[in-house]
Amino acid sequence: MAKNIEPTLKLISTYLQLEKSAKFVIPNYQRAYSWGLDQCDKLWQDIEAFRTSESDDPYFFGTVIVDVSDSKTFSLIDGQQRTTTFLLLLKALLVRLNEVIPKISNDEESEPLKEGLKDNRKKIMGILYQAEAEDIPAMIKNPSSMQGIVILENHSINELYKDEVAKILAAVDFMDAEKHVAKLPRKQRDNKYTHHFRNFKFFYKELEKKDGSELNGFAKNFLGKCQIIEIRSWEVAQAITMFNSLNSTGMPLSDADIISAQMYSKSEDKTQFNTEWEKINHLVHELSHQKMVDMNSVLQQFMYIQRAKNNEVDASTPGLRRYYTEINSALLDQPMQLCADLLKIADAWDAIKTHPMVKLLLKFNENAKLFLASYVYRYDVAQLTDAIITDICECLLRLFVLLELDDTAYSSAKYKAFLFKENIRLVDAEIDFNAIEQDFNQHIGNEKNWRSEAVAEAIWAYEKNALVYLNEYLYAKEKGLPFDFADNVNIEHIMPSSGNNITSIQTDAGIEDKEEFKALVNQVGNKILLEENINKSIGNQWFKTKKQKTVSEKSGYKDSQYHIAAALQHYPKDVWEKSDIEAATDKATQRLIDFIFMQ
Repeated sequence: MAKNIEPTLKLISTYLQLEKSAKFVIPNYQRAYSWGLDQCDKLWQDIEAFRTSESDDPYFFGTVIVDVSDSKTFSLIDGQQRTTTFLLLLKALLVRLNEVIPKISNDEESEPLKEGLKDNRKKIMGILYQAEAEDIPAMIKNPSSMQGIVILENHSINELYKDEVAKILAAVDFMDAEKHVAKLPRKQRDNKYTHHFRNFKFFYKELEKKDGSELNGFAKNFLGKCQIIEIRSWEVAQAITMFNSLNSTGMPLSDADIISAQMYSKSEDKTQFNTEWEKINHLVHELSHQKMVDMNSVLQQFMYIQRAKNNEVDASTPGLRRYYTEINSALLDQPMQLCADLLKIADAWDAIKTHPMVKLLLKFNENAKLFLASYVYRYDVAQLTDAIITDICECLLRLFVLLELDDTAYSSAKYKAFLFKENIRLVDAEIDFNAIEQDFNQHIGNEKNWRSEAVAEAIWAYEKNALVYLNEYLYAKEKGLPFDFADNVNIEHIMPSSGNNITSIQTDAGIEDKEEFKALVNQVGNKILLEENINKSIGNQWFKTKKQKTVSEKSGYKDSQYHIAAALQHYPKDVWEKSDIEAATDKATQRLIDFIFMQ
């Protein structure tokens, strides 16, 4: 009778020691490597605490599950995060051993330590490069011989850096690894590296603090006392089931991980599915770095679209996993169609992510993404014109501005319930925009929901910054001027809110109470958008100077790309007082009220 399951308690070093030509494989359906420094630090602290306890008992690091239906392939069902991390730790340890061993003197007193370090190095090289004892001296003399030896293959459709571990393991030293690993675009310092290299670097830097004796003790402890339970499965069919139900790492699988695994298992042409999923994954990964959407949010948006198409208005939404695997599991029966649907959403976000109105809308509330995605889904990406995006963003913006000003939560009927009902119309291409706009007009204009007088009072009391962006947009629209803003735009207080001479500014404003002054300078009429690189240098200079100086001089408003700031050069007064702030706030309030209530 064929074996099904075999659990075995093993040293981590024994578990990782594979026969020649055998290798670990991360299956297609697995998640990307996602352990961060927090998990690595906890692993490190656990090892160190166990080492310093000087216990004779082994230390247990959980369970791993491998599919061994192919005798030369150890397919990681559960435990790929830890297995990858163990290999990175061993490589960091090997690099440090190679640095320390030549520095140990050859005298009789140091000989036991040096031999101990060499013995640990042999064990690690046997694991990482499947090296026999007689091969190791030649490999040490010629490190390039370690290249091309692969003990971990990553087939995950979710992993963007499949050869990152191989690059690190093949490196001669730390600098060589740093030179050859992937560098993420638009990232600085350690953020430009993958989780793989950052974790390798973490272990290396911790090990760098240890002298030869401490390094030897650490290596002996990790290689000789740290254990896992390895559960071997001989049936491939068990892999997906066990993957879905077991997770002993302490890092819960995301809904996207589970759903992509189900899609993979149901796909008839797995190669084609892998190609399509990797395409989606690459695009969504980029969008995630740009803080637009991640895979879970794309799945959530498609769930909202599907529920709207099915006329579901219940605002209590199910969890993603339950929706895709239970409530509407039929979606998973057509994985290629689902891929196409998800890619359409991702492509739309990629097309509109830099649109000024999209950026403005998202300054107010992330929930707006759900309903914007529903509306744009009715169009092919090539059909998404500036007018289409502007119209729907303005509609949604009016409601989310009210939410920004309201004490009521998003979950209340006048927000969430209305939007869920309206979402049925947003996804329906047969309903034109004018009808949707009329729905918003009627809802917002209903005095049972909002009164313009109360909203105006809320604008006067508002001290945050989102309305500053909207005021700039409405001013530009009013004047027929273009509108956009840079990601690094700054909020400038015309009457400064802080600084060395703030006391004299407060006195000049005729305000004695600090709280009253704080409320005044934070009103929407006293705040404008301004280029970041000049705002700090302007500091608390007087208003007359700000009017006269240019952006290029890094001390004024003239030539600013932001229209309210640029217009201040023509302000009829050379002082900016309490009455000026109140007048500007009054204008901004009327502008906002007209926009919200379509007056």
